Amino acid sequence: MTATPSQLVLDLAHHPALEAEDFLVSRSNQAAADFIDRWPDWPSASAVVVAPARAGKTHLANVWRLKCGAARLEAKRICEADVASLSGSLLIEDLQAGIGEERVLFHLLNLAREQKRSLLMTSRVPPGELSVTLPDLRSRLRALPVVAIEPPDEALLKAVLVKHFADRQLAVEPHVIGYIALHMEQSMEAAATVVAEIDAAALSSQRRVTRALVQQVLAAQRLAEHVPGEPARADPVLAPHHRGREP
Repeated sequence: MTATPSQLVLDLAHHPALEAEDFLVSRSNQAAADFIDRWPDWPSASAVVVAPARAGKTHLANVWRLKCGAARLEAKRICEADVASLSGSLLIEDLQAGIGEERVLFHLLNLAREQKRSLLMTSRVPPGELSVTLPDLRSRLRALPVVAIEPPDEALLKAVLVKHFADRQLAVEPHVIGYIALHMEQSMEAAATVVAEIDAAALSSQRRVTRALVQQVLAAQRLAEHVPGEPARADPVLAPHHRGREP
């Protein structure tokens, strides 16, 4: 049996660039970027970067980690063995996913303050909204400096789309980038998702990335999100593309 082009598309992992020079700065993340740039001149030994999913907090935290040579831990996996093995700066990611051993994190915060180490944590929600049982840890987290990354503005969203396409070695016309930014969900997470879906559609159909292809992908997204029993939302911009030259 001969495979069609769509059957030949392999789900190959791509590797996004997470170096300092790849971090894109705009009004929405300027304050967080400035805070990282000021290290080690921080007002406190520890701080928390708060941002929605895929808003850039992992990328920014990685920039800091590379800058200061910090070790990295996932919050949900923190345990007693981590204390003895760590020295120097420390990055702890995804507090919102849970904290392995709360007393260990509290001890790490104390060590950072007493030994003048730097401790950076990331979370999707502010410290006050975290589910923390240990009262001392709860109050300590709430007292830490919080650096927020806001939802992306238009300029950042366009730049991020260009970066995601470039990570996949795709060059896309500016007017197509503008169209995507205008009609997609306004979030960094959505930018990564839509680029992956557009890339897959371009590969399976053996087409370049055009506005017509983007229309089809965005229309498919809306159909996938549609709740059965409810009328589909009309979107004249995403009407079926008639035959002819692709814009």
